[in-house]
Amino acid sequence: MDYVLLFSAIIVLVIGLIGDIIPGIPGTPVTYLALLLLHWTDRISYSAQFLVITGLMCAIITVLDYVVPVWGTKKFGGTKAGTRGSTIGLIIGILVLPMLGIVLGPFGILGILGGPFVGAYIGEKMGGTPDNKAWRSAFGSFLGFLAGTFMKIVYTLAIGFYIIKDIIHAFF
Repeated sequence: MDYVLLFSAIIVLVIGLIGDIIPGIPGTPVTYLALLLLHWTDRISYSAQFLVITGLMCAIITVLDYVVPVWGTKKFGGTKAGTRGSTIGLIIGILVLPMLGIVLGPFGILGILGGPFVGAYIGEKMGGTPDNKAWRSAFGSFLGFLAGTFMKIVYTLAIGFYIIKDIIHAFF
């Protein structure tokens, strides 16, 4: 059974890394699941403190991944209209456009990537913001998205380091 959990953890870790880059797969929680799978083996055991800390980090990064694009919009001079547009674009990108991806291929992924960007721009324009400021606000939203992706990748690589180190130590 340990080997089934081991191979499952490796596969789940790879899926987590893919999910960090490709929206639609919750990469950070999937990565945490890989850690739990190894913990359930007879050969590897993590302390409760380690699991709680990595779980809290997972939850915080998951929430920040949705908040940072909105914050980026504000930081780059976005108004409330741009912030609302970024939020609406993010929601549409997360909930609606991935469903279209089944039918329209990569449109769903592009929708998630561009939802906050396009939403911030449209929100700014509807609020009467000049074009150059609207583009700047949208760019801030996109930078926020990239920052969220970076946080997820760093988390996955750190957890991946522990997983690989412990696999080598326990199984080889």
